[in-house]
Amino acid sequence: MKVRSITYFCEPGWPPEAPRFDEAARFLEHARQAVERAGFEVQTTRLATQPFAEYLPLASREAATDGARALAALLDSKPVSYLSLGPALPSQPQACTLVPDILAADERVFASILLTDSRHGISTAAVQAAADAIVRVAHLRPDGFANLRLAALAGVGPHSPFFPAAYHTGGAPAFAIATESADLAVEAFDRAPDLDTAGRRLTEAIEGAARALTEAVTHTDKMRGPRFAGIDFSLAPFPAETASIGAAFERLGVARVGLAGSALAAALLTQAIDRAVFPRTGFCGLLLPIFEDAILARRAGEGTLTLSDLLLYCTMCGSGLDTIPLPGEARAPQLASLLFDVAAVALRHTKPLTARLMPLPGKRTGDPVHFDFAYFAPSRVMELRAEAPGRLLTQAEWIAVEPHRRG
Repeated sequence: MKVRSITYFCEPGWPPEAPRFDEAARFLEHARQAVERAGFEVQTTRLATQPFAEYLPLASREAATDGARALAALLDSKPVSYLSLGPALPSQPQACTLVPDILAADERVFASILLTDSRHGISTAAVQAAADAIVRVAHLRPDGFANLRLAALAGVGPHSPFFPAAYHTGGAPAFAIATESADLAVEAFDRAPDLDTAGRRLTEAIEGAARALTEAVTHTDKMRGPRFAGIDFSLAPFPAETASIGAAFERLGVARVGLAGSALAAALLTQAIDRAVFPRTGFCGLLLPIFEDAILARRAGEGTLTLSDLLLYCTMCGSGLDTIPLPGEARAPQLASLLFDVAAVALRHTKPLTARLMPLPGKRTGDPVHFDFAYFAPSRVMELRAEAPGRLLTQAEWIAVEPHRRG
């Protein structure tokens, strides 16, 4: 197991205050050293702010781009890899339209668009703005890679350490840990004599690692100050079969992830996470990023694993549609239909979900895809079975989706 990220959440001030970034960088370096002394490799340290419209100048595209560039420049010469500027909110239509410009400012910058509101439901304007942004961001680079830095959010709260979902709500700083821990599931399920043993092994492995991480970051004077928000144990994968959540599905007895039986495997995996006792933040669910997982990428490339399958697994405490390779010709209205589905599942099941969709310019369904990026496995473009939403889905400002009523 590795630590994918230690993320520091704070207000940057405006104009951005360099001492706040210096303080964040010092803290993150102390945290990295403490976690590495506990025996875990730390891949990145990151910084996240409150929703960017609360402080960034948005009078024009140029002002927004210059502001994002100024913030990113404060990372220069610091041991901080990436910066999340938080989400554009449904009540901020101008902010939603400026997200592509903000992402164009610097490749270290991430952002998101929130599709939902707990009182009103799904914002049709936010869904349409997010779909438009995904299409625009796809063309920031010829290969479509820039959508790695954009996500649509539904029901996602603050202090998830996974990017692009990470954001702060203001006030005192906090920090959280994201794990790269799919290998724990593969090891727990490998040659387990029965399902009960397999699940118990995974729960115990999560609790053991979480205990060591918590002790590392809370039992040293240098770590005092920012509040420890918790650990997001969403079993993130790496593109090797030994660290593949898809491989974990198949160790549980599913012939190929995507075939019947996969929903049961998803339920058993998330049940093992739920049973673990540790300080929680973020999703703590089933992370299924197609490009980041060798087996998921292979099954998607074969056509065994589809978008409909992934949406089904979202209902089993999945965390959404992540790093999904889509045809470059995908239109914003088609993407809006898919985002409506993600938001509906999130609200109906009262759970956080994200959509990180990656239309790839020049690519068609079934075309092979390979990025020269250590965290991505080769795959193929997935089929997007979607058309534009009809009148009843777009004429209202809000679509109310109530949580499932039990009993």
